[in-house]
Amino acid sequence: MAGVLDSVNDFFVRLKGGTEYLSYGRPILAGWAAEQVRGLPQGTVPRVLDLGCGQGADLELLAQTVDRKCELLGLEGYAPYREICASKGIETFAINVERDPLPFPDASLDVVLMNQVLEHTKDIFFIFSEVSRVLKPDGAFLLGVPNLAAWHERLLLLLGRQPSGMKVLGPHVRGFTPEGFRKFAECDGYFRLDGFRGSAFYPFPAGLSRVLARLFPGLATAVFFRLRRTDKAGLFVEVLRSRRFETDYYTGPIP
Repeated sequence: MAGVLDSVNDFFVRLKGGTEYLSYGRPILAGWAAEQVRGLPQGTVPRVLDLGCGQGADLELLAQTVDRKCELLGLEGYAPYREICASKGIETFAINVERDPLPFPDASLDVVLMNQVLEHTKDIFFIFSEVSRVLKPDGAFLLGVPNLAAWHERLLLLLGRQPSGMKVLGPHVRGFTPEGFRKFAECDGYFRLDGFRGSAFYPFPAGLSRVLARLFPGLATAVFFRLRRTDKAGLFVEVLRSRRFETDYYTGPIP
C-alpha cells in the first residue's frame, strides 16, 4: 500500500512542476504594498521593510508596481543575497529576526513584508512584537505562509501521510491554517486583518490553479494576509501576560 501511495504522490509532484512560483504570491503582496504606499501623504518617502528578503524579489516588484520612490529595506543573513539586494538599491541588515530587535525607531515604518519565512521561525511572539513596535499606526504587515489546511494537505492527512508543508525531514517548524493564523494575529487587538488571499492550488496547472485559488482561497497551497497595525499602545508580546504554555516559545522579558 505504501508503495502505491508513493507512486501516486510522485505523479502529483510531477504534475505540479513549473507552478511552484505561484505559492510565493508576489503580485498579491506587491499589490497590497503599492495600495498602502499610494495612500500615504505626498512629499514623504514611504519606508518598506522585508523580513527575510532573499534576493529582493518582493521589494523589486513593489518598486516596479508603484510610481513613487520608496526606501527599500531588508533583513537577510546570506551575504551573496545582500550583495544582490545592494545592486537593486535595497539596504539590508544581517540580524536574527527571532532574537535581535529590529534596527529601526518606534513607529518608523509604513509597510513590513514577510513572505514564506514565518513558518521557518519558532519565536513568532517576538517577531510580531517587534513589528508592532516599528510599524506606524495603520501601517501594513503583509505576510505569506504555506497553508496547512490546503486541500492537498487534507488529503494527505486523510491517507495517513505527513503534510507536505510540515515535513519532519524539512525546514518548517510552524504550521498555519487561515483561521488559526487570524486568531493569533488579531490577539488582544494589536493588529487587524483586512485582507486575505490564496495562491497556487496543487497539483493543477497554472491557469486552473489561479482560478481555484481565487474561488477557494482557504484551500489554496499558500495563503496571504494583510494586517493593519491598530492604534493600541504597547507591544504584541504583552499577549503573553495572561497566557502560559508548557513550552516557553518566547525567550525575552515580557514588558
